[in-house]
Amino acid sequence: MSALLPLVAQGAMSRRGGRVLVGPVDLRLDGPGITVLIGPNGAGKTSLLSLLHGTARLSSGSITWACPLDEARHAQAFVFQRPVMLRRSVIENIAYPLRIRKVPRREALARAETAARRVGLGEMLNRYAPLLSGGEQQKLALARALITEPQVLFLDEPCASLDGRAMREIESILTAARASGTRLVLSTHDMGQARRLADDVLFLLRGRLHDSGPATTFFTRPETPQARAFLQGDIVE
Repeated sequence: MSALLPLVAQGAMSRRGGRVLVGPVDLRLDGPGITVLIGPNGAGKTSLLSLLHGTARLSSGSITWACPLDEARHAQAFVFQRPVMLRRSVIENIAYPLRIRKVPRREALARAETAARRVGLGEMLNRYAPLLSGGEQQKLALARALITEPQVLFLDEPCASLDGRAMREIESILTAARASGTRLVLSTHDMGQARRLADDVLFLLRGRLHDSGPATTFFTRPETPQARAFLQGDIVE
């Protein structure tokens, strides 16, 4: 498989109904690690993730990968804030991305079982997925996204509304994915989680990229007054 990164956005913008959702944004993502998007509600975090992933329409500017777009689409995955559960069992949900890639059923189910056990769902293989708890559904969504071994994984608020135990379990899965070589780009409203996971940070405000940098310097010496205010817990608009 061709190398997917770097991902380069130049003047990337998404509009809907004449309203700018996000942009223009210039950024470059390369190398290993976890990029965390932070910012107040409505800042454009979900829109930027969708734009980079390709599920939101690019109104102007450009987004390019290091390989052809059709290859890039098959080498990445997306986990939504509210996981989409197919009306099937846990194991069939996890196996689904392999089946649409024409992997034989027996092999797909065997790999799905391994993936389920890796995220702590090994005892729930035959459970009806829509009846799982929120934390269990998020684990399933992660297993389903990671089963294709994507080079890049986008995640929109992967721990929203989860309790502390479920959050720790999800973060453990994410750090294991990073260690295995998957590049993660995720949004979060939880600054504790951002500090625990981030290798680098993107701070969004009103659809624009206001500050960015390595986590070690961003959280101690943010460059803009808006980023400093946000990290102090002030209301930033």
